[in-house]
Amino acid sequence: MNYILFDNFRRSDLLPLTFTRPVCEIRIGILTIREKWEAFLESKTSTLTEDYLSIKYPIIKEKINILINGSICPSKELVGEVISLKPSQVLIKDQVIIAMNVSEEDLDMIDGEKEGMKEIETNTTFNKINNTWDIFALNGEELRSDFELVTRGRTSGPISSTNRMLGKNIFIEEGAKVENTVLNSETGPIYIGKEAEIMEGVLIRGPFALCNHGIVKMGTKIYGPTTFGPYSKIGGEVNNSVVFGYSNKAHDGFLGSSVIGEWCNFGADTNTSNLKNIYDVVKLWNYTDKTFIDTGRQFCGLIMGDYTKCGINTMFNTGTVVGVSSNIFGSGFQRNFIPSFAWGGTHGYSLYRFDKAVEAIERMYERRGFEFKNIDKEILRNVFDMTRSLDSI
Repeated sequence: MNYILFDNFRRSDLLPLTFTRPVCEIRIGILTIREKWEAFLESKTSTLTEDYLSIKYPIIKEKINILINGSICPSKELVGEVISLKPSQVLIKDQVIIAMNVSEEDLDMIDGEKEGMKEIETNTTFNKINNTWDIFALNGEELRSDFELVTRGRTSGPISSTNRMLGKNIFIEEGAKVENTVLNSETGPIYIGKEAEIMEGVLIRGPFALCNHGIVKMGTKIYGPTTFGPYSKIGGEVNNSVVFGYSNKAHDGFLGSSVIGEWCNFGADTNTSNLKNIYDVVKLWNYTDKTFIDTGRQFCGLIMGDYTKCGINTMFNTGTVVGVSSNIFGSGFQRNFIPSFAWGGTHGYSLYRFDKAVEAIERMYERRGFEFKNIDKEILRNVFDMTRSLDSI
């Protein structure tokens, strides 16, 4: 069977994180949503997404295809229902399309166009990512689920006796280094990926995941549920946050109830507020409505798109959204919404020139031993062209 993960009409509610990726590439728990589906299906997937993203995430079409909503996190029960779909059947719950079995000719039938298809209602519960704050809010559930999926039938690598361990839900992959830390898995599982490193003096309360090649620096304090994606470098104090990967928050400073994209960099002593001092519900910028909307949450910190950087001592207020490839600096609290390709801070912003932004990204990649490929540059160019009209600096 050919499986395709599709973006539905809600993808704009997940901006700025989905400016540079399909919804299924969002990391929540240990894995991305795509990685979860591929693990359960034991099959590779392709993607139906925006045209400019398709250059990196192309669709593969066959005569018979199962389209799967890329914002839905799978479970064993849900996957069983999905793979059991017959041609022209659509699996739904509360009018939300979960998956459909379609021919190559009918691949455009998504987002409510189900004419001629037989609806099958499911009672299975699942997590669905509708808003950016859902990522940190549901991270604990997904981390526990992924931990079971990733470690089932496997034995953890040896854990050094220099560590202080509470609980038994700790799994360390091959090549990981963990010495002189406190690991408390009584509050949730702790997963350490391949070649990752947790330095001396780190305090961790699960659930927690450090993905492949990630680094947690000396003296860091981590409260779960928290996930650091591959090649992340993290220091300071972090609470209930998700860092997608390749980003640096290497110094002291607080990050809480937040979602950080890839290739971001935090200057020393950058701090994020995740609770108003009047204890009110947080509002957050929404790209679809072009206004601040009620999250229904008392705790909500920072949502940051890929490639964005901030200088030392930067302060982000409760419920702040920063777009893609911005460069933020200056004293005092920043605005609650900072558009993509913004250069500046509390004293005002100018447009970050595309060529200069690319130069900085190329240096950042080179410094980490990676190459900023033309395909990613082309996606970034599309984001630049789109946001110049969408975002007002």
